[in-house]
Amino acid sequence: MLRLTELRLPLDHADDALRPAIVERLRIQDADLIDFKVYKRSYDARKKHAMLFIYTVDCTLRDEAKVLAKHQGDRHVTSSPDTRYKFVGQVPADFHAQGRLRPLVVGFGPCGLFAALILAQMGLRPIVLERGKPVRERTKDTWGLWRKRVLEPESNVQFGEGGAGTFSDGKLYSQISDPRFLTRKVLTEFVKAGAPDEILFVSKPHIGTFRLVSMIEKMRAEIESLGGEIRFQQRVTDLHIEGGAVRGVTLASGEEIRADHVILALGHSARDTFAMLHGRGVFMEAKPFSVGFRIEHPQSIIDRARFGPNAGNPLLGAADYKLVHHAKNGRSVYSFCMCPGGTVVAATSEPNRVVTNGMSQYSRNERNANAGIVVGISPADYSSDPNATGPVNPLDGIAFQRVLESRAYELGGSTYDAPGQLVGDFIKGRASTELGTVQPSYKPGVHLTDLAPSLPMYAIEAIREALPAFDRQIKGFAMNDAVLTGVETRTSSPLRITRGKDHQSLNVRGLYPAGEGAGYAGGIMSAGVDGIEVAEAVARSLLNIHAV
Repeated sequence: MLRLTELRLPLDHADDALRPAIVERLRIQDADLIDFKVYKRSYDARKKHAMLFIYTVDCTLRDEAKVLAKHQGDRHVTSSPDTRYKFVGQVPADFHAQGRLRPLVVGFGPCGLFAALILAQMGLRPIVLERGKPVRERTKDTWGLWRKRVLEPESNVQFGEGGAGTFSDGKLYSQISDPRFLTRKVLTEFVKAGAPDEILFVSKPHIGTFRLVSMIEKMRAEIESLGGEIRFQQRVTDLHIEGGAVRGVTLASGEEIRADHVILALGHSARDTFAMLHGRGVFMEAKPFSVGFRIEHPQSIIDRARFGPNAGNPLLGAADYKLVHHAKNGRSVYSFCMCPGGTVVAATSEPNRVVTNGMSQYSRNERNANAGIVVGISPADYSSDPNATGPVNPLDGIAFQRVLESRAYELGGSTYDAPGQLVGDFIKGRASTELGTVQPSYKPGVHLTDLAPSLPMYAIEAIREALPAFDRQIKGFAMNDAVLTGVETRTSSPLRITRGKDHQSLNVRGLYPAGEGAGYAGGIMSAGVDGIEVAEAVARSLLNIHAV
């Protein structure tokens, strides 16, 4: 096949306009184009009155070699790469009869899901240990917090089948390097599980919470049909290490499971598990992360700013944004996890703490846009020992998060309401007393106050400076009635369970830290890809295959 890139067509082009455009661009006869398939579609919004779709298409031609020769030197006309996923191996027929210990996967978020799926597809029959509940039961518990202020510490936005990504915008794009097209494997598996085909070609694919629920169930069923085992409400409380190698785990029930290969696909909120691993001497280190607020605007303001007269075009959907500002005090402020047409959600996993996050459905048709507006912090900012000259305790970041989340709980009225403030009042440094035109979406509710005490002053100062700067990029961003909701603390893991090139822990053989909790991913796509790569490392070890 031949790949044609940078094929530009007007936003309002006819449904059948792509074929003649390909024929004209390649300078061939229509009969020479046997078939074509859109690989990617993005848009160019730099000229809002003349927006363009930009296509990458794979074409089947009668004489590909002749066409390639005619376009030699044209970087937009090349042979199509092979994007099919290639397994590193398959188990021999007598593998399990030899009494081999099955690999364990701890955690069933995006990383654990794809790690287990790849292992199962290679015939390695993984056992998955998930501390939370199946996704539908978990959804009911999550709504219990949102509607009734009842928190289930083991079943919420953070814990349960599907991980934190289930209650998110369902974004399926990432800026990770992907020379092996592993993101394509992730997207293909999602489509097979019921996601719309469009996620294979739109530039910023997303699914949304409701669709993710049924998809995750179908992927679980495939893992089980291939011999994998998913065990819910199984919290790992201890790790067995002998001679520098993992030998199994202990569950909260007291049950012990032997294993020589354990994938730690923990979420970034598995704080008790991090403490256990640290106590067992597993090497980990503090890392930077970010803290801040959620901000809400009418989605229509964002659409107009980004798309101009094309705002509301169903082919474009709800507009998003990505913003960054370098403040005078040296801090970087940026938008995080932007959710077009979505809602702000309660995302705590611990009693008497408030944490916010954002979520969208596939339709993205809610009234407000929301995003995290967060400030980068380093281990030096949260070290429990400001006079220390050596490495920061890896658990200090968790303690720092907890302080901010407890403070937000108190500022919100100690009812799981989130503290909130209008942007105009926040910039002027005064408490808010009543809402304006923007109605916050956070449930259970928002308690208006002064958000300044909720974060360190360097973060407050940086965000106050950034909001007017963002307004110069998106008109209306610093509108007085926009709502800030606190606090956003779990942008990424506050620590890294460091691993080597073979994806194993630096000091515990057979232990494979992976995904967001281990500090190696950020979002559904990168976590899924990391799960694939770690599963391959486990397979190589189990099947004695040397990496190439």
